[in-house]
Amino acid sequence: MWIAVFLGIIQGLTEFLPVSSSGHLVLLQQFFELPGDKLFFDLALHVGTLVPVLWVYRADLIRMVKAPLAESGPVAERPGTRLMGLIILGSIPTAAIGLLFEDLFEQLFATPAALSMTFAITGWLLFFSGKAPKGESGEMQMKPWQALVIGLAQGLAITPGISRSGTTIAVALFLGMRREYAARFSFLLSIPAIGGAFLLKLRDITPADIQLDATLLGAFAALVSGYLALNLLIKLVKTGDFSKFAWYAWAVAIFSLIVTLLK
Repeated sequence: MWIAVFLGIIQGLTEFLPVSSSGHLVLLQQFFELPGDKLFFDLALHVGTLVPVLWVYRADLIRMVKAPLAESGPVAERPGTRLMGLIILGSIPTAAIGLLFEDLFEQLFATPAALSMTFAITGWLLFFSGKAPKGESGEMQMKPWQALVIGLAQGLAITPGISRSGTTIAVALFLGMRREYAARFSFLLSIPAIGGAFLLKLRDITPADIQLDATLLGAFAALVSGYLALNLLIKLVKTGDFSKFAWYAWAVAIFSLIVTLLK
């Protein structure tokens, strides 16, 4: 039970802080045994971290749902409709990569040796994001091709050790997005990605192997720590301190290398 809580806390923190939750889970599995069915436990933690996103960005979600009926005029001038379209566009390359290459990426990189490389890549992405020029674009200025590029970056971030939030926010900043909007678009884009992955993998679950009490406890721990981490990251992106997580990512890369050498 304590392991479930600990892993839930780690999942919640690393899902939103730009340091790769999947990479941390792969690394921690070298020392801890996941409770019950590993796939179901992992999915439960991800669903736990999805709840804070739905809550924090509930106003945007409600606005997008109401947009087709509440907004009028050219599509390009309807903010809610436009945002919904950009999220759908960004989800297309993510879904394509996830469906076609997820198993390959996870098999290639789900080892401590590979994590030393992927965490280092995340570190460099974060480091250079601090040097991105101040952007002015928001949902009304964002181009469809920019949403596709960010969605492509999110798809590639299925690789353990490559941070989903770090990659998508960094790419959005490089493309000239406002800091607040870069974070908002990144997390709104995560909703169909996490939800789709959950539904896709649900069919592979073995119900007899589920340890329900530990799994629910871990998911709740992920929800609480995820809510705190999400709000913290939003503030850090706005203030420009987002890139400082590069030092942490590099430290984990070195630790992964040490684990590899000692095995």
